[in-house]
Amino acid sequence: MTGANGWAVEIEDLVKKFGSFVAVDHVSLHVGKGEIFGFLGPNGAGKSTTIRMLCGLLKPTSGRAMVNGHDVSKEPEVIRQNIGYMSQKFSLYDDLTVEENIDFFTGIYGVPREKRAERKEYVLRMAEISERRGAKTNTLSGGWKQRLALGCAILHEPPILFLDEPTSGVDPIARRAFWTLIHQLSEAGRTIFVSTHYMDEAENCNRVALMYKGKVIALGAPAELKQGLSTHRILRLDSSDVLDTMRALEGVPGIHDVAVFGGGLHVTVDDPEAARERVTAALAAKKIAIQRLEPITPSMEDVFVAMIAAEDRQVA
Repeated sequence: MTGANGWAVEIEDLVKKFGSFVAVDHVSLHVGKGEIFGFLGPNGAGKSTTIRMLCGLLKPTSGRAMVNGHDVSKEPEVIRQNIGYMSQKFSLYDDLTVEENIDFFTGIYGVPREKRAERKEYVLRMAEISERRGAKTNTLSGGWKQRLALGCAILHEPPILFLDEPTSGVDPIARRAFWTLIHQLSEAGRTIFVSTHYMDEAENCNRVALMYKGKVIALGAPAELKQGLSTHRILRLDSSDVLDTMRALEGVPGIHDVAVFGGGLHVTVDDPEAARERVTAALAAKKIAIQRLEPITPSMEDVFVAMIAAEDRQVA
């Protein structure tokens, strides 16, 4: 079942307040069936609060949200029966074995008894943990725990999965393996709503929402959002001193933002050629050596930095 308009998730003007603090500030968006939808933003942006409302775990202060055709305010129990939820904190039982955790959650999710053995074997195969079925869960690495948690979240074959920071704290190889599983689930028809603060993971999503201070400040496909920076250009700048370089570039005409990326800087400019001359002159005046200065293709992190800067300028 989906909404009347074919949406798996519909959010309209959603607000959540804790006292005077506005954690989610009039958020509106729609997620299509079978879509991998990324919810991006720094910690504290409101991503987890929004997901908890969509899962029927928190009641909205105002606004409307529909999940699989059900109202989160009026039918939270129905929603919880029809979704899979994986929290950012590992939620399985460390003192149980892999197999015992799966058995426990088949009962919690009400998997019919005649299907439990089949679903258990599916999860073990999908997560590639069959050989570890008898191992205590607390002996697993972070990556294997994430796979097991994802498997338990889909035991009851929910049409929609909410994954809240699922790759937080795991190594890059485990992150890639986890995203392979997400794509497989999407190809099987499931809708995946996944939050992350890793901007590079946006490339794995069909569409993303960038969230900042409780608001969605950008929404679209990753390629569309990067194309939105077309009025500006990004220069990669490596120099002998990052902090002194940032200070030297303050107030230079034609430079919009300077952000640290790795061991260097990404400089957002209007005109790359004119900016190169101004950057070179500004750094020469401070006797700062330039090791690299060239245009690059913007990343999703560039998009997010630019959007945050624009949002902060509007507020100021």
